[in-house]
Amino acid sequence: MSNHTRLLAIKLIHTIIWVFFVAVIFYILYCGIVNDIQIYTWIGIGLVFSEGLILLLFRMSCPLTVLARRYSDSDRANFDIFLPNWLAKYNKEIFTTLFLIGVGLVVWRVW
Repeated sequence: MSNHTRLLAIKLIHTIIWVFFVAVIFYILYCGIVNDIQIYTWIGIGLVFSEGLILLLFRMSCPLTVLARRYSDSDRANFDIFLPNWLAKYNKEIFTTLFLIGVGLVVWRVW
């Protein structure tokens, strides 16, 4: 398998995982807005929190980014994922903010 094919596979897997977590973050936000807190809300919060711990362990890089770095010397933020460069660059800031708002709403609704 060539380096290009390996990088393409990593980008595809990374993008699928990213879409999953974005959906979970929007679900948490939705639950907080409409006051529909379920076990799935708490599972989602746990999943995103776990993802955050993994990012901390890898010095704020996704493990797939670390792996993709072996197959590319690009300095673009989206070299390892199928996202626009601006979104890949500000991904953590955007979705951490949305996650924290969602969790804040969920906690407020429960309290």
